Amino acid sequence: MKIPQTSSDFNLLAVSANYIKADLEKDYLAWKDSPFEWVLKLPAGSKGKLGKHLVYQWSALKGLSVDSSPDSQADMLINGHRIEIKFSTLWKSGIYKFQQIRDQNYEYAICLGISPFEAHCWVISKSLLQNYVIGHMGQHTGLLSTETAWLTVDPVNPYEWLSVCGGTLTDAYNVLKSIKKK
Repeated sequence: MKIPQTSSDFNLLAVSANYIKADLEKDYLAWKDSPFEWVLKLPAGSKGKLGKHLVYQWSALKGLSVDSSPDSQADMLINGHRIEIKFSTLWKSGIYKFQQIRDQNYEYAICLGISPFEAHCWVISKSLLQNYVIGHMGQHTGLLSTETAWLTVDPVNPYEWLSVCGGTLTDAYNVLKSIKKK
């Protein structure tokens, strides 16, 4: 196969990319041999879809009543309650960043974080989100943003107010099963 001739600017970018490549590949080393390593290669939208499927399957396998949401204001119903799902993989800095948190028609948000060899999960009531996140942690339009928010969580040192919401998968399951069926 004949290699196409490239421009000097293209070659300059290629040389630069090789220097950057080694630094960026270090980010993936922590995920080597993880059952979730493949997730890092997914586009953001696919990661969100995966998060929803994981929560749906996990909840059903744990014996919770799980149904589809009747509208786009929530992702699913668990024990009859409207649930929004947020998903994050662990960032290089050791945090999860749950994004696109909106003031929609749901009762709880489940924030599922996947690390290379463990998972973290919080079941956060809408009232807690309104008190600490929505309108407080703007995402796209600066500090005064109220349309979307994000929640940054250090799983080693989470916010104190998250302590009642879970942390481990077992803790999150206990929160979910304590929510009375509708």
